[in-house]
Order: sequence, then structure tokens, then C-alpha cells
Amino acid sequence: MIKLRNIDNKRLMDTFEISSSIGRTENNGLNRLALSPEDQQMRDIFVKWLKEENLEVRVDDFGNIYGKREGKIKDAPSVAIGSHLDTQPCGGRFDGIFGVLASLEVIRRLNDYGIETDYPIEIINFTNEEGARFEPPMLGSGGVSNTFSKEFIYSSKDENGISFKQALQSIGYMGEEKNRIKNIKNFVELHIEQGPILDKEDKSIGIIGGIIGMSWVHVKVIGETNHAGPTPMSARRDALVPASEMILRINEITKQYKGLKTTVGKISNKPNAVNVIPGEVDLTFDIRHKDDVERKRAIEQLTKNFNEIANEYNVEIEITTEWNSDAVHFSTEVIDSITEATERLNYSSMSFYSGPGHDAKYMNSLCNSGMIFVKSIGGISHNENELTADEDLIKGANVLLHVVQKLANK
Repeated sequence: MIKLRNIDNKRLMDTFEISSSIGRTENNGLNRLALSPEDQQMRDIFVKWLKEENLEVRVDDFGNIYGKREGKIKDAPSVAIGSHLDTQPCGGRFDGIFGVLASLEVIRRLNDYGIETDYPIEIINFTNEEGARFEPPMLGSGGVSNTFSKEFIYSSKDENGISFKQALQSIGYMGEEKNRIKNIKNFVELHIEQGPILDKEDKSIGIIGGIIGMSWVHVKVIGETNHAGPTPMSARRDALVPASEMILRINEITKQYKGLKTTVGKISNKPNAVNVIPGEVDLTFDIRHKDDVERKRAIEQLTKNFNEIANEYNVEIEITTEWNSDAVHFSTEVIDSITEATERLNYSSMSFYSGPGHDAKYMNSLCNSGMIFVKSIGGISHNENELTADEDLIKGANVLLHVVQKLANK
């Protein structure tokens, strides 16, 4: 088996330039929402590229696009690679786009040298990974993995009341259910980190062990609305004061659980008037950890703390978990292949778990999966200033090339 050290650097960067022109914003970012005219334009070009490489192109009923390169073994399961081409409203040029374009370059490089693999290779562009237009995120991969039903996905609506199904039909990418990927050996997703770890540690490649588990917990604190002037402090049932103590506890608990991340990202205060004692406060916090047991233990401790605070301030409290997603642990087979490729290429690397969710999260339920990260300068992402150096993009694509050759051959 021929081992290729390098992808075609210039060709990869030229492909990026074309992608970066579709939906370009004034500040050199991208606005390419899922199933928008800009997304359609990018999809059309992507399909053209797939066909130029003589891949078998198909589209499924969620609009996921596949390009299949056959292997030597008839009816063998595929090694799948890819990510997504949609962006946030003021997103960056790299995000999941890198994973799709680098996957295309891997195929192009194999074709350059006429290299056949034992197993087929399939590139995938997943629909609506970002969740910026249709909620929740990762609907394309969530559909093929049966995490979400077709009815649920099709009924999701954007802020203008347009459904996912309507948008899919309007851009001409309503495919067939029979085209969903089914027979899969592995899935490998190459992505920019979207965080500061690799940049801070000055490492080129992130070898991702999995995706941390997360929960969204809603807390409603119910006190009593009253006039700020005549009501004595001792007679008040102010909902905001105990809520503020709860927020501090949410932040402080991270000192007790190594690796725990908490964020209070949403809060409302009623009636929110300067001379009225708050009668009701709603807050929702995000809590994440790679160990589900630790995350759930932290939530139990916070629940106990909140009830104690509520009793102290003579207020009522309601606690509900709005969303829960357990941690994903990637395949040892894929992790070892990424590690081996990184060492062969003499790139610096480190292992850690991903904070954000990615399409690999859902694909992991269908096959042995894994992820490769490259640096995000300053850890900036979902932002027009998102930046990954050409050198790091090339390194990531080279690792992917080696990993694909390893996994796609016996």
C-alpha cells in the first residue's frame, strides 16, 4: 500500500477560497444558513466537485449529500468522512467546512495516484449541523442515526415560519430515504477546535477521546411581588436575591469537580421594574462533564443547595432538566489510527474531549467514530474573526489522509 505524506496544499487552499466567497460577509466571515440560497449554491458546487472525482453522488431525505468512492471489496462497509457546510449568521470560514473540503482533498489525492482502497470511502455533508436556522442542531446526522424522527425534523421551523421540509424542497435537495448511509465501518470528522486548548498549549493536532455530556437545567424561583418602598426587608420574599446566590453556587461547584463546566446563560426577572420587589426569577444553566456520573452528582448537589437557599429566603423553587445528552466516547480503533498518523507525520498533539457537540456524536451510535481537531487561533469560533492558519489546515488534512488509508485497508 502506497503511503502518501502530503495532500496538495495549494489545491486545498484554492478550494477554501471558493467556499469562502459563497455567503461572504463584510468582515470576511460567512452567512450560509442551512437550506438557504447560499447553502444551495455551495451544495451545487460541492456536488459538481464530487462528480468530477467520479464519485457516486446521492442525497437522502434530510438533504445530506454523499459522495462514494468504491473499494476493492464488493458490498463492504464504508469509511465515512466529512462534516457540514452550513454556518452561523455571522460565522467563520472554517468550522465544519474544513472537514468537508479536507475530505474532498483526501479523495482527490487518492485519485491523483490511482490508489484503490479495500473498503469504500464516503464523503458526507450533513444538513443543519449548526442549528442556527432550524433547531436543534445536528438534524442531518440526528436523522440518519434515528436520534430524531423524520416528522420531528420536517416540522422544525425557522423564525419566519418556514419548515425544514419546505426549505429542503425549495432548494431542490429533497432526496430519498433509501439514500441514507447505512453500511458503515467508521466515521472520522476533521474539525477546527473552536476553543483555545491547542492554541494555548501550542499543539498542532487534537486527538479527541469523545464529546462531553451536558444538561440544561431550568430553575424557577417564586417569591412575592411587592412595592419596594413600604415593604420592610424582614417581610420580603424577594426571588432575585436567592436566585443570585444560586448562580454563585453554580459557578463555585466547578472547584469541587475537576473538569466540570457550568454556565448560567439565560435569566429573566419579573416584573423587572426598578421599584418592585422581584416575585419570580427564571434561570437556565448549562452543565458539562465527560463523566456522566460526575455531572449528575453535581446536579444533585446543586439541587440540594438550591432547596436550602429557598428555605432560608422563604421562597418556592421548581427545578427541571430541559435537555440531557450523555457523554460520547469515541472508538479506540479510530483514536489509535489518529495517534499513529500524527506520530508518523511528526506533528505535536494532545488528547482531550470536545466541549461542543458535532455530527460525530450521533454517528458514533452507528459505527466506530472519532474526531481530529486543529488549532483555532485565540479559541474564537462562531464568529467572523474565526481563524485557523493554512499550516494547521494542511496538517489536519494530512492526518486525515493517513487515517483514511489505514481504516480503508485491511
